[in-house]
Amino acid sequence: MRIALTGSTGKLGSVVLRELRDAGHDVTGLDIVGPRQDGFVQVDLTDYGQVVDALGGVDRSDGYDAVVHLGAIPAPGLRTDVATFHNNMASTFNVFWAAVRLGIRRIVYASSETVLGLPFDVPPPYIPVDEEYTARPESVYSIVKVLEEQLATELVRWHPDLSVTALRFSNVMNPEDYAEFPSFDADPLLRKWNLWGYIDARDGAQAVQRALENAPAGFETFIIAAADTVMSRPNAELVAAVFPDVPTTAELGEHDTLLSIHKARRLLGYAPRHSWRDHV
Repeated sequence: MRIALTGSTGKLGSVVLRELRDAGHDVTGLDIVGPRQDGFVQVDLTDYGQVVDALGGVDRSDGYDAVVHLGAIPAPGLRTDVATFHNNMASTFNVFWAAVRLGIRRIVYASSETVLGLPFDVPPPYIPVDEEYTARPESVYSIVKVLEEQLATELVRWHPDLSVTALRFSNVMNPEDYAEFPSFDADPLLRKWNLWGYIDARDGAQAVQRALENAPAGFETFIIAAADTVMSRPNAELVAAVFPDVPTTAELGEHDTLLSIHKARRLLGYAPRHSWRDHV
């Protein structure tokens, strides 16, 4: 495919760019900052004119078969709430709207695990968490993610041939981050904020590729996490210590992720390959 990738210089985006190219796709990186080189275009995603021009093909180049939208302020608390809302909501609207106007019918984008209720100061309704319960945004960053999902829902209603896939990525990690993981065992509260989850960026890229290949028309959300937790402590001990009153709806396994990836496995063919345990 010929793919436009926003956020191509970010932590996840740079790995997605590499992996999609290695898989044989023709990928153009779009971001607010980046290197001066072939295959990269500097674009301010909050400016609709720039977005529609970039997705239409810079310098009369061919248009795109798909858009992967990862460009955003990537977490709550990095900038003010107002700046986060204005940047992220405008960027996503512009990318979605431009893609639809240009006839691009496949969009894969980064939603977030935060819509599940992070940091779980109010306990989740059950464990493992999945995509089945109503979103519980607890930050302005997360509110934007919920609004983006609603925007996608309405766009596919208007355009039944449109495919939009929201990947609710867990905390993105690279191999160099894994040296810190053993320190989490000292206190189960250190990482309770996302049920001790994470995603290796290489597996995040795999999820993007599977969505590009396999997602049907319509809109779907998928939790994307590693197959295991960040902890050496067993799940039963963690849940008993931190969420003793929360019902469990499935076998927890010793270290299996508590951010359910069953839907992504079943519908996308997602199969995480990487674990911090292979590096530490």
